[in-house]
Amino acid sequence: MKIAYFTHSLASCWNHGNAHFLRGVLRELVARGHDVRALEPAGAWSLANLLADHGDAGLDAWRRAYPELSSETFGPEADLAALIDDAEVVIVHEWNDPALVARIGALRTAGARFTLLFHDTHHRAVSDPDAIRAFDLSGYDAVLAFGETLAEVYRRWGWRDRVFVWHEAADLRLFHPPAEEGVREGLIWIGNWGDDERSAELESYLFRPARDAGLGLDIYGVRYPDAARETLARYGAHYHGWVANARAPELFARHLATVHVPRRYYSTILPGIPTIRVFEALACGIPLVSAPWEDSEGLFRPGKDYLVARDGAEMTRHLRALRDDPDLRRSLVAYGLETIRARHSCAHRADELLHILARLGAARPIESVA
Repeated sequence: MKIAYFTHSLASCWNHGNAHFLRGVLRELVARGHDVRALEPAGAWSLANLLADHGDAGLDAWRRAYPELSSETFGPEADLAALIDDAEVVIVHEWNDPALVARIGALRTAGARFTLLFHDTHHRAVSDPDAIRAFDLSGYDAVLAFGETLAEVYRRWGWRDRVFVWHEAADLRLFHPPAEEGVREGLIWIGNWGDDERSAELESYLFRPARDAGLGLDIYGVRYPDAARETLARYGAHYHGWVANARAPELFARHLATVHVPRRYYSTILPGIPTIRVFEALACGIPLVSAPWEDSEGLFRPGKDYLVARDGAEMTRHLRALRDDPDLRRSLVAYGLETIRARHSCAHRADELLHILARLGAARPIESVA
C-alpha cells in the first residue's frame, strides 16, 4: 500500500515528540513492504532550531538509527496533487499549517481517491480549541486521536464513529534493554521545559525528591529558560541540554530509574494519555515512578509496571526504595517490558492502523502481532 504522511518534521525531534512515534511506525510499515513517504514543509520550526543549535551533526543520530527512512521537503507553492497523486492513504499531522491541511482536504473533496486521515497528538483540542477548529477537516475521512479522552472531544464535534484511538508506542527495534548491563547510577529525566505547563510539578515530583533521596539527577531537554536552569542548579541537578531521541536508550542504560511527570492537561482534563517517554522508558528496561496520572484506558498495570507517587513525599519514598532494593527494580523492569512487548510496540500500532484503514475501505485486515 502507498502511504504518504505529512509531518512537521521526520528528521528533527527538537521539541517535537511526534517524530519519535512516527519514525517507529513508518519503519514498521516499511518493513512490512508498504511504500511509505514522509513529507515535511520547508523551514520547519523544529528542524530550524536543531540546526541552529547543533548544525548538521545534530542529525547524525537520526541518520544512524533510521537508515531506511527519509523525508521529502516541499515549499509553500508545491503541487500537492503531484506529490500524492498515487497515494492510497494520506495522513496529516496536526502540527501543520491550517492552509496546508485545507489544501489536502480540498483534493479529497474534489475526487482524489486516497483515504485521508487527520492525526492529533496534542492537547490543543481542550487547551486551545479554536486553534484546532481553525483546521478545515471537511474533506477528511477520519481522525486518529492519541487517547480516548481526546477522541471523545472529536465525537462531540460530530465525528462520531469516524474518530479512532491510536496511542503512541515504543519502537522496539531501537528501544530495548542494553545487551549487557553496566553500572547504573542516579536518575535521568528527558523532557522539555515548555511553557510552564508542569514547572511546579517538576519541582515537587522530581527535583526535590531526587535531592532528598540522595540520588543524582541528569536532565535532558530544550526550552529551559534561565530561571528554570537556576532551579535545577539549586537542587543539584545536572542540565545537559538537547539529546537526540535515538540516543535515549544508551542514556537510560546508565541510570537507576526515571520519572514520569505529565503535563498538567494530561493529568486533569485529558487523563489516560501518557507521554511517549513512558512507553520508551519501559521498553528500555529502566524502573519508572510516575507523578499522579490516571490510566483511564488501562494501558498499564500501575504498581507493577511502574510505581505511582501521590505526592512529593511518596515520590521520595519510592526513589529511596528503588535505590536500596534491587529486587524491586528487577520486578518493575520485568513487568514493564512484558506490558510493552505484549501491547505497546510500533508493530502493534501498525496493526491497528491497518485495521482502521480496512474499516474505512482502504486496506485488508492483517494478522495481529500479539
